[in-house]
Amino acid sequence: MTDNDASKIISLAELTARVPDGSSIALGGSFLHRGPFAFVRELIRQGRKSLDIIKQSPGYDIDILCRAGAVARTRAGIVAMEGNFGLAPFYRRAVERQQIVLEEHACASLTAGLRASAFGVPFQPCGGLHGSALPELNGWKALDDPYGTEGSTYVIPRITPDFAVIHVNEVSEQGDVRVFGTSHWDRIMTRAAGRVLVIAERVVSVDAFRAQPELTLVPHFMVEAIAVVPGGAWPGSCWPHYEVDYAAVEAYLEDADGVLQAHLDAAPEVREPAHA
Repeated sequence: MTDNDASKIISLAELTARVPDGSSIALGGSFLHRGPFAFVRELIRQGRKSLDIIKQSPGYDIDILCRAGAVARTRAGIVAMEGNFGLAPFYRRAVERQQIVLEEHACASLTAGLRASAFGVPFQPCGGLHGSALPELNGWKALDDPYGTEGSTYVIPRITPDFAVIHVNEVSEQGDVRVFGTSHWDRIMTRAAGRVLVIAERVVSVDAFRAQPELTLVPHFMVEAIAVVPGGAWPGSCWPHYEVDYAAVEAYLEDADGVLQAHLDAAPEVREPAHA
C-alpha cells in the first residue's frame, strides 16, 4: 500500500487530540444540522481550553463549549438553538459576563473573510454592511470603487482558521468527502483553514467516489484525518440518516448541576464508541 492509498481513519479521541489549546476552529454545519458535535463533545472530555470558534450560524456547538468553559473567543454570525428553543443561553451568558471575546459578524462578512483566505488575498469585499454598526465595532475599512460605478464597499480581513472540522455523510478511506443536501459553509471553511479534520457517518469505497466525482465536496488531498462516528451529529440532524433529537436538546438546556455530564454520557460516541 502506498502513502496515497493509506487509510486516514483514526479514532475520534486521536483526531480531537490533534487540536491543541488555543486553536482557532471553523465548525461545519448550521445550527442543529450536520454539525461536528461528537468532535465538540470530545474537545470537552479532553479538557480543551482557550479555543477560538469560527462559524456563520453556530448554536448547540458554541453553547456547549461555552457551558464547559472551553472558549476564549468566537467569530460568529447569528447564534441560536433554532425556533424551538430560541437563543443559545450558555453562549449568551458567556458574552454578557465577558467570559469570551466576541467578534460579531453577519454570515456574509464571515464568509467574506474565509473567502479571502481561500483565495489568497488579504481581504474580500462584502456588500450589505452600510448602515450597520458592525464595521465600526470591528474596525473594518471601506474602499472606493476603482471603476467608478458604485460608492464605497467594506472589505473584510482574511480569516484563516487553524482547523476546519466538518461532519459528513460519507468518506473514502483516503479522505474524499461527500455531503448529501446542502453543504452550508463547509466548502469555503475547508478551503480557508490550515488543516481539515472530518467526522463521517460511514465509509464507502474509493470506486464509489470515482464513479461520481461530481459529488465530492472535499478531495482527499485536503483532508488530514477522519473519524467514523455514526450518529455523531446528535442531538442535531444528519439528513437523510436521522432528524434532530428535540427531547435531547430540551434536556441539555436545563440549567442544573449534572446536566452537562449526563448529556455527554448519553452521546452516541459513548454509547457506541467510534472505531478507527
